[in-house]
Amino acid sequence: MQKTTLPTKQKDIKRIWLLFDVKDQILGRIATVMAQNLMGKNKPYFVPNLDCGDYVIVINAAKIKVTGNKAKQKIYDSFSGYPGGRKKHTFQEILIQNPKRIIYEAVAGMLPKNKLRDQMLKRLYVYKDENHPYQNKLKIEN
Repeated sequence: MQKTTLPTKQKDIKRIWLLFDVKDQILGRIATVMAQNLMGKNKPYFVPNLDCGDYVIVINAAKIKVTGNKAKQKIYDSFSGYPGGRKKHTFQEILIQNPKRIIYEAVAGMLPKNKLRDQMLKRLYVYKDENHPYQNKLKIEN
């Protein structure tokens, strides 16, 4: 009988593919669930020093919702590094131009700021509508 817990090794990690349909979902609430799945916090063998997470596919990103006045007040900005190179856009503008950016930034902000973050974000696939090339790998989540 084993009395100690064995440490998790890279070969012990099992990854599955999860599909999230975010049509009419609240951005922050669904982004936390996606971030937890990318980190692997829902697994019994989770350790913070290894990337234990799953693959996450997000569809219908163009139909995501926010509560209150955030559609007009939430600002996404970027800076080129040059004087006068700061650009500001509202949530409504970004939803029309590039809805993938909204999901990506929300989930990226909820992941740990360490060397594993880029590995986790490589397993996040965001699509504007229902079409995606991973039909054969899926387990429907939401």
